[in-house]
Amino acid sequence: MYGVLRHLLFQLPPEQAHNMALNGLDFVNRMGALKLVSRHPAPCPVTVMGLEFPNPVGLAAGLDKNADHLDALGNLGFGFIEVGTVTPLAQPGNPKPRMFRLPEHQAIINRMGFNNEGLDHLIANVKKRRYRGVLGINVGKNKDTPNEESEQDYRKGIAAVYPYADYITVNVSSPNTPGLRDLQFGDSLKQLLHAIKDEQLKCQESSGRYVPVAVKIAPDMDDEGIRFVAEALLEAGIDGVIATNTTISREAVQGHKHEQEAGGLSGAPVRDPSLRVIRGLYAELGDRLPIIGVGGISDGESAAEKIRAGAKLVQVYTGFIYRGPALINEAVEAIRKELA
Repeated sequence: MYGVLRHLLFQLPPEQAHNMALNGLDFVNRMGALKLVSRHPAPCPVTVMGLEFPNPVGLAAGLDKNADHLDALGNLGFGFIEVGTVTPLAQPGNPKPRMFRLPEHQAIINRMGFNNEGLDHLIANVKKRRYRGVLGINVGKNKDTPNEESEQDYRKGIAAVYPYADYITVNVSSPNTPGLRDLQFGDSLKQLLHAIKDEQLKCQESSGRYVPVAVKIAPDMDDEGIRFVAEALLEAGIDGVIATNTTISREAVQGHKHEQEAGGLSGAPVRDPSLRVIRGLYAELGDRLPIIGVGGISDGESAAEKIRAGAKLVQVYTGFIYRGPALINEAVEAIRKELA
């Protein structure tokens, strides 16, 4: 059924198809008919960052930036949902077209640019959700905020979503906000991480509740960069790391008509770069800090290999667009066998 639906949606421009699919999912959910198109996986519980996950396969941020579709997505069987990236103020993102399919490579290029309706809109949606599973909220900085002032945007985001999130992700790795990835390196990263931890502890003190914070990093860093990030995360006391975001490399899609489009490449071409970063992180971190593996998961084996590499949880996005809800079950079952 999903294959037929995908064929029809792929006749439309990618962003239009994306919005139509999510609105359609909402409709089917309201009709109580999601059980006809998705089968929930059997429980495969794991505990990570002090949280209990019903299964280790989650939805990555980016698909539902504003938590507009949280209830419907939450009824598909994911072990957890991450919404965002949300910025303090609403912003339109980059000019269209800004999303491109590469079906031959099971991939997507996007340069959305943190288009979202801002913190107030997302929080209002989260407040009225029926979904009661594990919820992550991914926060970023506004495009117009200079890097030297980015700390304030991240503090605002963390403080605002803290009462409503089960965990918070800090996005410093999107290639679609100018200069954002510069925050992953050197003193800029250390300063930001300590500010994030400071804000987290302030929120804990005022609320009496501890919400773990993870940092999402890029696949485009060398071994030295991976070691530096690992050490900085441990030093600051961050609770987890998400590896990885999209890549700016086009090596895997050379010759494709969209090769020169600016933006982040996701899907199957990111499988190996993401795996390399996960292995590098695990070599430095061991089990001291959990890794959430994301990038290029398109079947059960590509999910299980991230667990073998050291990840405790995985997230899907582009593979979910190409495969649909069947990917969730397949990934859970593969990881179940791997854990056994």
